[in-house]
Amino acid sequence: RWFWPAVYGGMAVMIVAVIFSFNALYESQNEQELMEEVSAPADQSIVPTTATVSETLKYPFKEEYLNEVTILQDFYDVSKDEATRENSLLVFNQVFTTSTGVSIAINSEPFEVVAAMSGEVTEVKMDAFTGNSITLTHPNGMQTRYNSVADILVKQGDQVSQGDQLATSQENEWNPNIGVHLHFEVMEDGVLVDPNKYLSF
Repeated sequence: RWFWPAVYGGMAVMIVAVIFSFNALYESQNEQELMEEVSAPADQSIVPTTATVSETLKYPFKEEYLNEVTILQDFYDVSKDEATRENSLLVFNQVFTTSTGVSIAINSEPFEVVAAMSGEVTEVKMDAFTGNSITLTHPNGMQTRYNSVADILVKQGDQVSQGDQLATSQENEWNPNIGVHLHFEVMEDGVLVDPNKYLSF
């Protein structure tokens, strides 16, 4: 009569012992992992809390001259008023074309043209008729183009920082009526957009 109860009792004791042993082992491993985390070198537990702040587009000239700037021609936008649209038309040999940027003058004199944003010089085009041009491609995918420039200081492949001088403004034969100027263009995904979207001229 006592044999089977003894067997069952022994098995129950063994099961309880196994459960306690498993729990003790699990807690021991957790304690060891916790101790390893606490004793880890300080530089491994540092989490960066600041991110690199991307640049915003700035003027393609030294900002100290902002009050002396004249916008000779605006970006052509069909939604603008009639006077603005008229000021965005270029005429050559009695043919009208629309302005794809803003034409900037400072006291009708040559001025330093600077990078509106850091980036890579992806094109330098020499054209005496329409005016030499420089194209920059920026880390955010945007492009800026600086037309009607002379005394170019950069070449294709150069990396430039925001505010670096690129060239000097000049006049050109294609749009001679407005004199010395910079024709500044901004592109998003290869599409020309109004620079006034980013800058207040």
